[in-house]
Amino acid sequence: MNYSKHLFGGILILFSSILISCKDDPDPILIPTGNTETFDLASVADPSISGTAEFIENKDNSTTINLQLSGTPSGGMHPAHIHLNTAAEGGDIVLTLGTVMGGKGTSSVTVSKLDDGTPISYTQLINFDGYINVHLSASDLGTLVAQGDIGENALTGETKTYALGTVAVPGISGSATFSQRVNDETLVKIMLDGTPDGGMHPSHIHLNTAAEGGAIAVSFTPIDGTTGMSVTNISVLDDDTPITYEELLDFDGYVNVHLSAAELGTLVAQGDIGQNELTGVEKIYELGEKAVDGISGTATFKQRMNGEALAVLELMNTPEDGMHPAHIHSNTALQGGGIVFTFNAVNGAIGMSKTNVSMLDDGSMIGYDDILDFNGYINVHLSSAELGTIVAQGDIGQNELTGESKSYVLGEKDVPGINGTATLRERANGTTLAILEVQNTIPDSSHPAHIHANSAAVGGGIVISFTPVNGTTGMSMTNIVALDDMTAITYDQLLTYNGYINVHLSMAQLGVVVAQGNIGSNSN
Repeated sequence: MNYSKHLFGGILILFSSILISCKDDPDPILIPTGNTETFDLASVADPSISGTAEFIENKDNSTTINLQLSGTPSGGMHPAHIHLNTAAEGGDIVLTLGTVMGGKGTSSVTVSKLDDGTPISYTQLINFDGYINVHLSASDLGTLVAQGDIGENALTGETKTYALGTVAVPGISGSATFSQRVNDETLVKIMLDGTPDGGMHPSHIHLNTAAEGGAIAVSFTPIDGTTGMSVTNISVLDDDTPITYEELLDFDGYVNVHLSAAELGTLVAQGDIGQNELTGVEKIYELGEKAVDGISGTATFKQRMNGEALAVLELMNTPEDGMHPAHIHSNTALQGGGIVFTFNAVNGAIGMSKTNVSMLDDGSMIGYDDILDFNGYINVHLSSAELGTIVAQGDIGQNELTGESKSYVLGEKDVPGINGTATLRERANGTTLAILEVQNTIPDSSHPAHIHANSAAVGGGIVISFTPVNGTTGMSMTNIVALDDMTAITYDQLLTYNGYINVHLSMAQLGVVVAQGNIGSNSN
């Protein structure tokens, strides 16, 4: 017998058996390439449950997907899937993942194809247009315990939040947060406080600023009043024009949130976005009362990201049924000047007006910084039929008063009992508002007044002429930018000027001085 032949045959049979066994092994050893990608899974129904989905590339071109959740209850079995599209849009299941075991909060599955048999690689999965849902149980798929966008829909971490202020319904306000996706699309999450349970609030991005108004450009998913929340994926405008995250952050628009589909005219929240966002920089000017006692307020100019301004006029004690036209005029209020900019009329019921400021009435461009240096003043009128009646007024820009002032005594002279003060107030541009207040002047009379050179004891010629003092009110207001000979003079120069003030009885009796006082370097 040839034992060598039989031994060789046995070895061949054994070797063949080993090869066959290796080929049919159901659990081959997976060798990772070292490439991994992790996506966040956020809480949905239960705020205590959240986690991650880790994608691991293997050398056999398969992908191991490990889910790790914290906060899942012991004994739970949580099915998980990859769906098409973003979580905000929703989509069909394309890949079934491992079931998360509640006690450990983990699941693992290795895949190389989708549920329909389509091959899919690690690279394709980590760039997939999809999201992961983890469900409460097989019998309650409608309740989600965790969810997260993956692949091209994953969030980069770049966000921008805009405030949505209260409008018609007190107590409702919130924010709109824009989050960038890897594919440069945008997830927009609107969150409002104070919305009524059961309500559904349509919301949109409109063109232009909220002060100007404009057509709808983007429609959001309506806000659920019970949760106060809405999530929307934005990749195109409503007219299908593509728009990226960066383009939205520079968009000329604003957000409106409406009370309901049946009451779109009632706004519950609103806010400017993109280039119209307010920077937080603002300037407030006082609007003093004029012809109607008790009506006064402020004009606030708020800087926008694009350099334009939101002008907010707020007045007290306006009549509820009134509409008060308002304008910016050239020059100081004392000098007067033509209208250069028209505001939206002040609504008497709320005492407010909001206007976007980007150009003057003649089409000339003007921005926030220009306003702060503008040679102008604001008039608010009683009505369009009574423009001659000014209810509030205030200098703005370079004409604003700085708060710096100096008062001089005007003692009595030729007429007993007539005396007063001269107050010099500094403007932002360095010029001066001079206010003479004289007691016991003669009603219906007009008292010329001047600054003279030298001290009162020495005497000297007239160098500056004031607006005559009104005998009935005892007051005169004059803007001083130059001497009578047109030599420029500033507030600081007046405080050191070698001069004095004379107030005369009348034009016909200039020799009768009713009040007098040294100023500048001559004052005590």
